[in-house]
Amino acid sequence: MIRTVGIVSLSSGIIGEPFVRFEVEIGVRRLEEYGLRVRFLPHALSGIDFVRDHPEKRAEDLLLAFRDPEIDMILCAIGGDDTYRLLPYLFDHGELESAVTDKPFLGFSDTTVNHLMLHKVGLRTFYGQAFLPDLCEIGPQMHPYTRRYFEELITTGRIREIRPSDVWYPEREAFTPDQVGKALQARPNRGFELLQGPAVFSGRILGGCIDTLHDFFDGERYADMPALCRKYGLFPGAEDWKGRILLLESSEETPTPEKYRRSLEYLKETGVFDAVSGVLAGKPMNEKYATEYRELLVRVIGRPSLPIVFNVNIGHAMPRCIIPFGTEATVDAAAQTIRFVD
Repeated sequence: MIRTVGIVSLSSGIIGEPFVRFEVEIGVRRLEEYGLRVRFLPHALSGIDFVRDHPEKRAEDLLLAFRDPEIDMILCAIGGDDTYRLLPYLFDHGELESAVTDKPFLGFSDTTVNHLMLHKVGLRTFYGQAFLPDLCEIGPQMHPYTRRYFEELITTGRIREIRPSDVWYPEREAFTPDQVGKALQARPNRGFELLQGPAVFSGRILGGCIDTLHDFFDGERYADMPALCRKYGLFPGAEDWKGRILLLESSEETPTPEKYRRSLEYLKETGVFDAVSGVLAGKPMNEKYATEYRELLVRVIGRPSLPIVFNVNIGHAMPRCIIPFGTEATVDAAAQTIRFVD
């Protein structure tokens, strides 16, 4: 049972800035209403500049969160950039492997890198939500679909089944105190879309934000990131992907079709698409480039027999479910379900 949630800033330090304090207070209040104790790890509230300049302190916080027996769940503040810079502080002397304990770890976006770090040391994790974008939602309440999965995780420690949301929401245009209590206009959702292949397939899910995975192989954003990821063997080899389901979702930057294509080609070169049993693709934010992404997934992957399911409510488009990584899953696109069995 989850009693204490530890909040870490492993990418951006934005939750330490005064201009988001009102949002942080909303999130803390919601967690406390669940009867949870909230612990901000020592550097989580240190602000954007400090967190950016001190990856070693971010790493310290993550290690402490795993080692602290009073912390039952680790919740990432938000995604952002450059959590890859934690690699030397977590792997040079086996620091992460020696610290890791079996407790839920939840985050998405740039946190894709942290999920793969934890996969490397054998921990199953949870992908899809974070503190600032979900618990601190400034509308009248957390989005009901988002809230349902968060509540399941904190009360049972697992996710049993995912179904599509009936609605989706456009990106909020302003995050200011005068917007508190204002609901976003819901739009009808189409459900899971089978682009090709059998409707039913199984495997353990792994993956994350395609923009972040792009940077594993392309140094345009961070010149040293591809070399560091190679040095520490962060992207799993083709043998590790065998029989898994690859999850891909796109960020708020809504990558252009050209960048999305390059990202898929980088992944294809690793052999991942020859190894996996299927692909799940998240709904793009504001449904931007959805038509182009559908076409590119089919064309670039180039395996007509490989199941590809599009429009999953995961990642940056709201609302968001939570997907367990490392747990056996069965996708049934016809029945509109993803079921998980330990």
